[in-house]
This record gives sequence, structure tokens and C-alpha cells, in this order.
Amino acid sequence: MGLYHEFVPEIGKLLIIVGGFIVLVGLVLFFGLRVPFLGRLPGDISVDRGNVHFYFPIVTCLLLSLVLTLLLNLFFRR
Repeated sequence: MGLYHEFVPEIGKLLIIVGGFIVLVGLVLFFGLRVPFLGRLPGDISVDRGNVHFYFPIVTCLLLSLVLTLLLNLFFRR
């Protein structure tokens, strides 16, 4: 009975992580490395001056950081 309570939650977390990875790979294959809304959010900095183009997706970086932080805390918090 002790082994059951020890390993089943860990197997559940592993299955969720593997499932998330499969979904991520499926999305990459479906969209071809171009997620429609990422990289073009309001607040992303884009400057065109002649032949120079500067682009810094600051809001996209903040959003991805927030999502990854929440997911990692959900799965790896003890």
C-alpha cells in the first residue's frame, strides 16, 4: 500500500507532462513554428528606419515567462 501512494501521483505528473509535450509538438507541426498571435502582441516594440529594422517582443516574452512559471510551479512544487 505504501508504494501505491508513493508512485501513483508521480506517474500522474509524468503523464500530464508527456501529454503536454505531445500537444506542444502537435501545435508546432500544425502551425509550422508560427503561432498566430505570439510576436505581434500590443506592446511589442518594432522600429523601422530606412534599412534598419529593430524588433523586441517584450510583451510576448512577459506572457511566455508568466505561463511557463505557472506551469513549472504547478508540476514541480513540493
